[in-house]
Amino acid sequence: MADAADFIQETLPDGSEIVRFSGNLAIASIGDLDARLHALPDSVAQIDLSGVTHIDTVGAWLVYRTAQKHGAKITNADKDAVRLIEAVSGVDDSDPVAPAHVPPLSRFLGEVGMGVVVAFTTLLHFLGFVGQVVKASVILMLNPSRFRWHSVVQHFDMVGVRALGIIGLMSFLIGIVIAQQGAVQLRQFGAEVFTINLIGRLTFRELGILMTAIMVAGRSGSAFAAQIGTMKITEEIDAMRTIGVVPAEALVVPRVIAAVIMMPLLGIYASLMAIIGGGLLCWIILEIPPDTFIIRLREVTPMTDFWIGLIKAPVFGAIIAMAGCFQGMQVEGNSEQVGLKTTAAVVQAIFLVIVLDAFFAVFFSEIGWD
Repeated sequence: MADAADFIQETLPDGSEIVRFSGNLAIASIGDLDARLHALPDSVAQIDLSGVTHIDTVGAWLVYRTAQKHGAKITNADKDAVRLIEAVSGVDDSDPVAPAHVPPLSRFLGEVGMGVVVAFTTLLHFLGFVGQVVKASVILMLNPSRFRWHSVVQHFDMVGVRALGIIGLMSFLIGIVIAQQGAVQLRQFGAEVFTINLIGRLTFRELGILMTAIMVAGRSGSAFAAQIGTMKITEEIDAMRTIGVVPAEALVVPRVIAAVIMMPLLGIYASLMAIIGGGLLCWIILEIPPDTFIIRLREVTPMTDFWIGLIKAPVFGAIIAMAGCFQGMQVEGNSEQVGLKTTAAVVQAIFLVIVLDAFFAVFFSEIGWD
């Protein structure tokens, strides 16, 4: 094995110093040589390489940098040392390399393009995940003994029962806001009585189920993503696959079924709470008695509005549950991914719910359910 790299300092008659390197001046043998070279005095005038047995690029860079720092002359270098020192002399780290200039328009178009690619890739993966859920559901229907009923009941409690308080309060306040804003605008035309029409149709047809879906996405959809994401990090899902349990059957299908069943019930509950809030404000502000409010509500609100809400609710529930489970399954690496995918689950679920709501609005209008 070659000797480790080293150097000694000698003082010349004129008071300047010469540094004589020796040994194997390669990366494997340098050791603490770099730190010691930094401590050299400014009086170094010459660097002697006569004692160097071998030198590589790292050693050449140390010699060149030391010579440049002190303005010293390099002497007694062999051909290999001269060649390597000349090669590294073209590298100057004193001037930072300026980043390549990218026009703002090109950068903007690049970011938009990357966003579109990510969006379509995510959509394709989500559609594949939906296919897996459908396949798992069919298998469970053909093999009922494999279905986990206790898991569904547990998620009934989390998705539905525990959400009654916040959804009821939110819907009650939204009913008051709709009634107050409608009354203010309709008072200009002396048509305050039509506030009841606004409350009834808007609540049963749109806002009741839509706001419930948004609340469930923020509450239960995020919980699904966080739970499954944590299981992914702790390798519980890999353990389930090892013992022959299909994660889609054990984790995803029960959550989807719970959301599909509970969403219509929560939608009806939210609509009733909004009606109560709107009726209370009409009674206090517009002096419309509750019995008159109820009679008028029955006259102006068609049953089609109620059925539209019931049709949309299970679809929204399935989308929210699958979006949460899908993002949870995408967690990889560390716990930071759990937070990122939980946020993505809420955003994705709300986006899909609003897109589907717009589709349903156009569809029901076209078939005459106005």
